[in-house]
Amino acid sequence: MTAATRGFYVRHMTSAPERTAGKGLASGTLGLWGSTVIGLASTAPVYSLVATLGFVVAAVGGSAPIAFIIAFIPMLLIAFAYRELNNDVPDCGTTFTWSTKAFGPWVGWMGGWGVAVAGTVVLANLAQIAGIYVWTLVGDGSLAENVPLVTATGVFFIAVMTYVSYRGVEIGERIQNVLLGVQYLVLVLFVVLALWKFFDGTAPNPTPFDLQWLNPFGFEDRAGFTEAVLLALFIYWGWDTCLALNEETKDPTRIPGRAALLTTVILLGTYVAVTIAAMMYAGVGEEGAISNVDDVFLALKDGLFGPFGWLLVLAVIISAVSSTQTTILPTARGTLAMAAYKALPQRFSTVHPRFQTPSFSTVVMGVVASLYYIGMTLISDDILQDSIASLGLAIAFYYAMTGYACVWYFRRDLFTSGKNLVYRGILPLLGALMLTYAFVQSAIDMFAVDYGNSELLGVGGTFVLGIGSLAFGVVLMLLWYLFPAAKAFFRGESLNRDTEVLVPEEPIAYPRSVDGGI
Repeated sequence: MTAATRGFYVRHMTSAPERTAGKGLASGTLGLWGSTVIGLASTAPVYSLVATLGFVVAAVGGSAPIAFIIAFIPMLLIAFAYRELNNDVPDCGTTFTWSTKAFGPWVGWMGGWGVAVAGTVVLANLAQIAGIYVWTLVGDGSLAENVPLVTATGVFFIAVMTYVSYRGVEIGERIQNVLLGVQYLVLVLFVVLALWKFFDGTAPNPTPFDLQWLNPFGFEDRAGFTEAVLLALFIYWGWDTCLALNEETKDPTRIPGRAALLTTVILLGTYVAVTIAAMMYAGVGEEGAISNVDDVFLALKDGLFGPFGWLLVLAVIISAVSSTQTTILPTARGTLAMAAYKALPQRFSTVHPRFQTPSFSTVVMGVVASLYYIGMTLISDDILQDSIASLGLAIAFYYAMTGYACVWYFRRDLFTSGKNLVYRGILPLLGALMLTYAFVQSAIDMFAVDYGNSELLGVGGTFVLGIGSLAFGVVLMLLWYLFPAAKAFFRGESLNRDTEVLVPEEPIAYPRSVDGGI
């Protein structure tokens, strides 16, 4: 470090941190706590449980807790891949940037597309859930069946959270602290009340805890086990948002990776604790309330919370709205990075001079998600639901690609130490293989005509929508290839293994009073 640079750090130890970044983003904004909060919020823990818990219990009964644990394994393994790649290449393009450096521009572009597809589809789902649950609280709840009203409400939430994301990651972090705090308060109350009623004998179908619930070899139906694990994979998705904000953290090479690992571990504890408490309170099997309903929380809210059952409904709304904002963040930064390296039109790399956010990419993300939601609703709600059900394909696609990219990018370093072999080779490869299996098995299941709610082209509509959305990316990639501005990227000139990523050269030094001692 030069004398001039040292002087810069000394001067700023007692003043506000200066924010400079290669892409114009607000560097030095997030610490470990802020990154972890955003990672947790992105997974929408309350909504994720609402969407999957009943189906998982229906598929495997008392083996639901171990299904969540097994589904956690590939997520943890891929989190190591994210951490190692981020340590070496802390770029907000994440999967796009890393896959391009590992495999070249064509594969890298598709990695970026996988992230964009997942974000767009899930935003439509989150908006719909938020709209339905808002009107469930009004009157007798019949307004929740008013499709135009629900759709307009969902689009409103997308617009509000797009604006929050546009204004800056700091205001988003402050909002997420509150929203996530409410979610976890309600989840803690759920667990405490469920266990309290089990032990005082007032539970409707008390079921004592059984160690078989945690037995990885206790599954009686292999097909049900596979279905449960694939469902459970969805509820962990979203933790990688803290990696997409790496250029805006106080230590881009270390904090995002630590936040990703911390997020996945917290989620594991959350999901297993809630599942066990719900099973002990309401039971499993044919008589259990959990396995007979799509929405466990709605079914149990009155028995657990009494006149305060609306708290669970409110928690679902908050969870969906919270995740709406944090889903916009990584997608907008992904397209920003793609444009910065000439994989998309330059307009997508526009950064707001005051708010230091990817302004154009953020607005486009909000508009596209809204149009997608409205369009799918107008065409058919069945098709909308099947597009959401196909989301697992895009998730498994780009997570697996990240795992393979880690192994290939570090291939020359794998045998330089045992640590490198494990964290950069074995663990990411195992995670990628597991997710590849999940992708293939899901595609096979979705191909069946009776899978999901619709049939397209003589096969399951879920398969057509899932594979078709990824294939559409190939079409867009080829179209962009025809433009002169794209040549530098596809020739490997603007981004390759040796390209210096557009991030700050060194993390900015902060006094402990500023970063909270993290």
